[in-house]
Amino acid sequence: MSTVAEKPKTLENRAKTKNGVKRMIFALVAIVLEFVLIFFLLTELYGIAGWIEILIRIFAVVLVLWIYGMDTTSSMKMPWVILILALPVFGTVMYILIGTNGGTHKMRERFEEIDKKLLPLLAGKDDKTIERLQETDLSASGISTYIRKNAGYPVYQNTDVEYYDDATKGLEAQLKDLEKAEKFIFMEYHAIEDRTSWGRIEEVLARKAAQGVEVRVFYDDMGSIGFINTDFVKKLQGLGIACRVFNPFVPLLNMFLNNRDHRKITVIDGKVGFTGGYNLADEYFNLTHPFGIWKDTGIRLEGAAVPSLTVAFLEMWNAGKKNSDGENDTDFKKYLPYYRYKATQKAFVQPYADSPMDQKQVGEDVYISMAEKASKYCYFVTPYLIVTDEMTHALSLAAKRGVDVRIITPGIPDKKLVYSMTRSFYPALVKNGVRIYEWTPGFCHCKMSVADDKMSTCGTINLDYRSLYHHFENGCWIYDPAVAVSIRKDFESMFAKSREVTEEYRVGKGSVMKIWQLFLRLFAELM
Repeated sequence: MSTVAEKPKTLENRAKTKNGVKRMIFALVAIVLEFVLIFFLLTELYGIAGWIEILIRIFAVVLVLWIYGMDTTSSMKMPWVILILALPVFGTVMYILIGTNGGTHKMRERFEEIDKKLLPLLAGKDDKTIERLQETDLSASGISTYIRKNAGYPVYQNTDVEYYDDATKGLEAQLKDLEKAEKFIFMEYHAIEDRTSWGRIEEVLARKAAQGVEVRVFYDDMGSIGFINTDFVKKLQGLGIACRVFNPFVPLLNMFLNNRDHRKITVIDGKVGFTGGYNLADEYFNLTHPFGIWKDTGIRLEGAAVPSLTVAFLEMWNAGKKNSDGENDTDFKKYLPYYRYKATQKAFVQPYADSPMDQKQVGEDVYISMAEKASKYCYFVTPYLIVTDEMTHALSLAAKRGVDVRIITPGIPDKKLVYSMTRSFYPALVKNGVRIYEWTPGFCHCKMSVADDKMSTCGTINLDYRSLYHHFENGCWIYDPAVAVSIRKDFESMFAKSREVTEEYRVGKGSVMKIWQLFLRLFAELM
């Protein structure tokens, strides 16, 4: 069987890169042309007929009043209000195309329908476990209860957790476990790059598929648009691997364009699961260095908690595709086998998924709760820091209570505009006692929090509007001192390699936002 070439500069890989870049350029040009066309037509009508101007302004005012009355954070509403009032035509078109978050009505119905079938399969799994957690730490159990009630995912014990402070360690562990697969392998990732790292995985998947193991791969089209060839799906299908693409990018009026699958999940036989910040591309494993050293993390779960990752995968696999072809699952229970496992740890483990379809900001609320429940320290690391007023208030209030609140962001950005936006949020935080660090070796892509050497999170959820409000995400909340200490020690190693910029943004030139940063805030929701 042929595998992906190890050397990145082969003719084949140059062709794939060229193909991906062409797709991306075409997509961007198509979007720009679409906006230009709509804006041109509307402005032409605007100039020809005065009554159309009146209608547009009336509609804009009504739209602003409707947005103002929405049950969502003011941080999401005010930029749209300003944009629509300042530029009625452009602002209205932008809001209709992008601001109406949550996808189409039919897409919502598909997710609701599949969740009604899947989530009850996890029901009743944690009745005794939540009681034990309440006896152990009543304050922390509130976070677990929130996740159970609002996301539908239980808390488990009898699960071992292994933390990887480097994505490469996670990849090597995954490869070993993939080799042991006997029944099924599910893999869902925001981005897959058809090069060296994926080549190693693909070789194992093809071999397991040939042995009769059911193998499924699911990826986001926008996330992978610059990474893979358009024939990728056909190639995997030729190897006996089922492959689906989430929300294929179509440069037309796609109301669901703004919602991407940002999850990173691997499930093996329903017994072992992986998640974390890293995608399956070479830069995540430092085989390439587009932004200095890449820092990413992940976790391995084995035991009772793994079915929650299985359910999260099956939700996207089935809801993301219409059932007209008869290929969707009808028997979910066979992928949720009883696994007789005796864990060596006493951790409370709660994998969960977050969806823009339900209008519940589970990812943001868990982070806010981590800060609220902390009494000694609470650390966060994120590649992007674009937060709502509610998040800013929670972090600031924790710092004012005397909690040591620290946030790590990259020292080398992957997106300069987003980086400037990230830095614009520093002043409001540091003036209230939050400490900010920039990781100098390169780009830190991990998404984690840890508090008081007791509880921690690891998953795919950034501290930005995209992750918290627009994307399909997944995370894992863990209550276990051993896991928390290992994560805290990794934070300490990151602090040692970071530049603290707290004072610079409290009293220095960074303490005042520039006009263009204020302007960028209008588009924070899109960053």
